[in-house]
Amino acid sequence: MLYHDSIYGPAEISEPVLIDLMESAAMRRLKGVLQHGITALIGITAPTSRFEHSVGTMLLARRMGAPLEEQIAALLHDVSHTAFSHVIDFVFDSREGRSYHEEKKPDYVAASDLPARLAAHGYHWRDFLDDGAFPILEQPAPALCADRLDYFLRGCSHLGLATPAGIEIAVDHLVARDGRIAVSNLAVARWLAYTYIDSDQASWANFREVGLYELTARAIKAAMSLGIIGEADVWSTDQALWAKLHRGNDPALRELLALISPDTRFVRDERSPAFRVRTKLRTIDPAVLGDEGTVPLSAIDSEFARYRADYSGSGQTVLPMKIVSLPG
Repeated sequence: MLYHDSIYGPAEISEPVLIDLMESAAMRRLKGVLQHGITALIGITAPTSRFEHSVGTMLLARRMGAPLEEQIAALLHDVSHTAFSHVIDFVFDSREGRSYHEEKKPDYVAASDLPARLAAHGYHWRDFLDDGAFPILEQPAPALCADRLDYFLRGCSHLGLATPAGIEIAVDHLVARDGRIAVSNLAVARWLAYTYIDSDQASWANFREVGLYELTARAIKAAMSLGIIGEADVWSTDQALWAKLHRGNDPALRELLALISPDTRFVRDERSPAFRVRTKLRTIDPAVLGDEGTVPLSAIDSEFARYRADYSGSGQTVLPMKIVSLPG
C-alpha cells in the first residue's frame, strides 16, 4: 500500500497486519471522527480525522524505529474515540482526565472486528490496550511522544503557526534515543516547545473552542435525557450524531443547537457566567540530544523554563463564560 500523508509524505506500507487493520471497520469509522470534534465539523478548525492522526502517529513511530508491535499500537491508539472526540469528555464529566475513550477502549475493541483481524496475524488484541507500554507512542506530559507530536504538527499549518517547510525541518530533527523521542537541534527544540504552547492557546485551550465544546456537551446530554439519542450513538460518526441531534423537536434542545455555530462568541464574566468550564493547559519540554545524552530543554534554557512554568501554572484553568451570539 502506498499511503500519502500530509506531514510525512508518501509511505509504502507492506506489513499485512497494518494493511488489514487500516481496512478494518473500526479504523474506517475514524475517517468520520474529526480531531477537533465540533469545531472542525462547523468549519472553525482543521477537518483532520482521527484516522489521519492514527496513521500519522504510526508513521512517525515507524520513522523513529519503533518495532512492528509498537506501530500496531500507534495505529490503534485512538480507535475508541467517540463522535466529536473530546467533547464527549464534557458529556460524561471527565474534563480533567479527558479519558472517556480510554476507559471504554477494552469494551469497544472487544466488540469490534479488531480481535479477529489481529488474531489472523498471530496477535492478541489485549496486548495493544495500554499505550503506556509503548514508549515511542506514549509518554507522560511534558515529554515528547509520537501521539503528542503528530496531533500538534497536524494543526500547525491551519493555525498559521508553521509552514510545511518548517514542519519538515522539525520532523527531520526528531531522533530516537533509548526508546524515546528527542530533538537533535536546540533551535528546533525551542521552536517545538514555544509553538506547542501557541497551539494550546490558539486551539486546545482556546476560549471559543472550550465554550463550543461545553454547549455541544449540554446539547448531547439534553438529547439523551429526552431519549432522542442513547450512549450507543456516540460510537457513530460526527455527521451521524449531528444529524440525529437535529432530528429532535424539543425547543430547548433546538435553542442549544442553534448556538453551536461559528457566529457564537463568548466573553469572560466572573459575576454572572452562563457556565464555568475547567480545561487543562498543555505544554511540552523536549529532550535535547547532546554529547552526553539527552537533557530536557527546561534544564538548559532557563528562559523557557520560566515561560513554561508561568503558562502552565497548576496545569488547569477555570473559564467563567458568558454567551454572546452574533448574527451570521
